[in-house]
Amino acid sequence: MRKPFLLATLLTLAGCGYSDSRMAHQAQINMEGMTAVDLQSCAGVPDKTKKIDDHTEIFTYNLKNDSSGGVEVTLPIVGGGYTIGGSGSQCAANFRMVDNKVAALFYSGNNDRTVGEDGICAPIIRGCMRRPQSSMIPLDDETRALSSGFHQPPAPPPPPVTAAPVLSDTTVRMPTVGR
Repeated sequence: MRKPFLLATLLTLAGCGYSDSRMAHQAQINMEGMTAVDLQSCAGVPDKTKKIDDHTEIFTYNLKNDSSGGVEVTLPIVGGGYTIGGSGSQCAANFRMVDNKVAALFYSGNNDRTVGEDGICAPIIRGCMRRPQSSMIPLDDETRALSSGFHQPPAPPPPPVTAAPVLSDTTVRMPTVGR
């Protein structure tokens, strides 16, 4: 009787981690193209911003949990205990903004759940995913099929590099006039 109850409890807890991880990965798809105004209206003001060039800026949202969860077993060894089945405790969600629109969303930190990757990051984007903004890619079956709780979706292509104009041999050069 105790084994089925324990198994059901573990599966329920694992499902919570998977759904958070899948939501975090779904956001990497659906938040692409979102305006900076819409992003800040649903996720709040970023903790840090970094201007890369005239068109590109990074918005970083940080989350730190005091406890990482899991079962803690203390063995009589130097250093205390050992955590079994715990999850991460911190996430940095980095939004690459190009011309004030989300071009990509990347997660970093100790952010994996017991089941699934990047699940600790879900609270950062949860408001945007629960109430999608008009500038987001619509949540539909096609975009849902691209997300998983176990791996991130493919990264979007990098922005095009604009080269400086090259002067050709036929370019007319004006002589400089001295005084």
